[in-house]
Amino acid sequence: MRARFIKLLVGFTIVSIAVWAAQSADLATLLRKHERSGPAPKILAAYMPWFGDKSHIDVGYSSQDKQVLRRQIDEAVQMGIAGFVVDWNGSRHAYTDQSFALMQQIASEKHFQVALLFNESNDPEGSTDDTIEQFDRANTAYFGPEARYRDSYLTYDGRPVIFIFPKSGRTDWNRVRQHVKGWAKEPILLYKDDSSQYASAFDGFYVWVHPGPKGWKSDGSDWGKEHLQDFYRKMKDKYPDKIAVAGAWPGFDDARAKWGLNRRMGSRCGKTLDETIQMGQEFSGPNPVPFLIIETWNDYEEGTAVERSPMNDCKN
Repeated sequence: MRARFIKLLVGFTIVSIAVWAAQSADLATLLRKHERSGPAPKILAAYMPWFGDKSHIDVGYSSQDKQVLRRQIDEAVQMGIAGFVVDWNGSRHAYTDQSFALMQQIASEKHFQVALLFNESNDPEGSTDDTIEQFDRANTAYFGPEARYRDSYLTYDGRPVIFIFPKSGRTDWNRVRQHVKGWAKEPILLYKDDSSQYASAFDGFYVWVHPGPKGWKSDGSDWGKEHLQDFYRKMKDKYPDKIAVAGAWPGFDDARAKWGLNRRMGSRCGKTLDETIQMGQEFSGPNPVPFLIIETWNDYEEGTAVERSPMNDCKN
């Protein structure tokens, strides 16, 4: 009985390793396929750190399990990913804040990189003060001169990079920019898609998964080509002095999310990931493109995860 169990366990392990290797090859192959000549962007992936918290679905692991974090970083490196951009609400959400702290610790151990994807407060009246408070906390804990694992925090031109995801849209980013100028190293602030009102406060913009101006189609057939074309055109024509961050995604389906709105974008058996990567790698503006973000590593609630192979999903 014991011998049979060991045989089954060994067999399961071999199959698991084979599956992981196949999944790792998917993204790695696409990145090699579309690798540009000359300076290439650093490949990042957006990371959701809330699994294990009961307010989210069970995906079989906790984002606070150090062994899981080590495995995820190893798999990401195998795929060609150099860092995770981690969803972060600051002290507003203790679970994900602790998840980021653990991720950064393991990243330092693994010579990997991490950055914050800061979620703006939903409070339209207090969002500016909240942003300043959370940024000060991040500077102290995660990337400032006293931060213990600051070596693993993503930088550009020697400055820490903060990605910003808008919520209330009421933050006074000019005031935030003035505040962070007083830090030892002024951060690079990168905002989602476009913000003409506060464009001068941002160093650049990143593109996020979306189908484009016509919105979501019920059959999921719009994979975001127009959205990407529009973003890259704006970065070249409207913001030639700003940093442009490319983006790519395998599809989208928010059916498993409590906040879902029945939005779908088909994977097309891997073609969506393939073509969005291609567009990001082919884009060239007045300035180098420092980063390309894979969106996402593990958002199973919105169906954008590449942690498990999107190219083997030919249902849509």
